[in-house]
Amino acid sequence: MPRTDEAEHWFNAVYSAVQEIPPGKVTSYGHIALLLGYPQRPRQVGICLKHLPSSPEEYYHSGNVPWQRVINSKGMISHREPGSAERQAQALREEGVAVETDAMGEFYVDLARFGWFPSALPSEEDESELEDVVDG
Repeated sequence: MPRTDEAEHWFNAVYSAVQEIPPGKVTSYGHIALLLGYPQRPRQVGICLKHLPSSPEEYYHSGNVPWQRVINSKGMISHREPGSAERQAQALREEGVAVETDAMGEFYVDLARFGWFPSALPSEEDESELEDVVDG
């Protein structure tokens, strides 16, 4: 089923925001929602990432949107399907993020060490600096 224009805009905003997370860092679904101005939508951020296309023929896809850098607010990698948490943990380890496994087999990242929680997206800060130069 095709997405509404509003849904398409939301998906694209999420993917664009996730692209700004630096390598070797992670953030939460809730923080992406907060940065986009909808702090009540962390689950919708997760849904967008769950439906991230894998085909490089799409503008946003798993090859250019670092989906692995988004985890839950407790630092845990969420399970979406069998093997998905393991794949995400491996992708993060390849970026230099230490991923620990607890006694229950859950994967965790130390948010104090690897967390990325800016007050605004870097692209928005660049835009506001440009506006200051133009206005000043």
